[in-house]
Amino acid sequence: MKILTLLSCITLVLLQIGCKPAPVPPSAPADAATTPVTETAPAPTAQPAVTPPEPVAQACVLKLGFEAWEPYQYVGMDQKPAGLDIELVQAVATKMNCEITPQQGTWVDLIAGLKAGEIDMLLGASKTAAREEYAFFSEPYRKEQFVLFVRAAEVAGLPQNTMTDFLSAGKKLGIVSEYYYGEELAQLYSDDKLKTNFVEASLSELNLARLIDEEIDGMLEDRFVAASMLRRKGLDKMVSPHSITLGDNDVYVMFSKTTVADTKVGAFNAAMAAIRQNGEYDAIMARYQQ
Repeated sequence: MKILTLLSCITLVLLQIGCKPAPVPPSAPADAATTPVTETAPAPTAQPAVTPPEPVAQACVLKLGFEAWEPYQYVGMDQKPAGLDIELVQAVATKMNCEITPQQGTWVDLIAGLKAGEIDMLLGASKTAAREEYAFFSEPYRKEQFVLFVRAAEVAGLPQNTMTDFLSAGKKLGIVSEYYYGEELAQLYSDDKLKTNFVEASLSELNLARLIDEEIDGMLEDRFVAASMLRRKGLDKMVSPHSITLGDNDVYVMFSKTTVADTKVGAFNAAMAAIRQNGEYDAIMARYQQ
């Protein structure tokens, strides 16, 4: 009995020991156990270098004023500008990579437009001190000669020597407003005693009509322009050139100082020299001198 009781006690003790939970080792402090991980912001992505855009070259466009002045400037059968001066400036503009936009008008209106900057360039111009105040001038590109034209039936009875003689005899002379005919005529025009002998018009055609109607006794015009105009109107038998001429004058392209830089005038001169050298200039001149 005692032995059974002793065995029961031993068994009970063993059961208590077997049911006791295993000891849990103490946790290490956080600082000692692990190193905290610090989140690092991602490095900025390198941006590619930005290349500034190249400046866009301004298109070269020149507004060209021209008048009806055949064979130098006129509107052809295709309704496009034509003539010796027009062809020359187109050839130069091509060398400059420039575009020409034409605008027709009377010389008086074209001069006003050039002064105001509404027109960039005019052809067939003479250089004067007054014009140099508002315009640049190209190198001279041709010459012109103004001739006195009169009624054919009266040639023999008119003063034959000089323009001074013609005006001093009381003859009326038709001129175009704002044209420059050379120093000789400029001095005669400034003479108060002779100034009333000058009759101004906006177009050569008006002078021709006045000459036919005997309102004036003579008119000044470029020799080739007058020959073309008389042939076109069928008046070459009624109006003839007189022996009085005003000599040769240099002719220029005139540029508005308001809209055209002097460097562009230099480029124009260089291009004109280039077409003289490569034969284009002579080829154009030959077509109008036949």
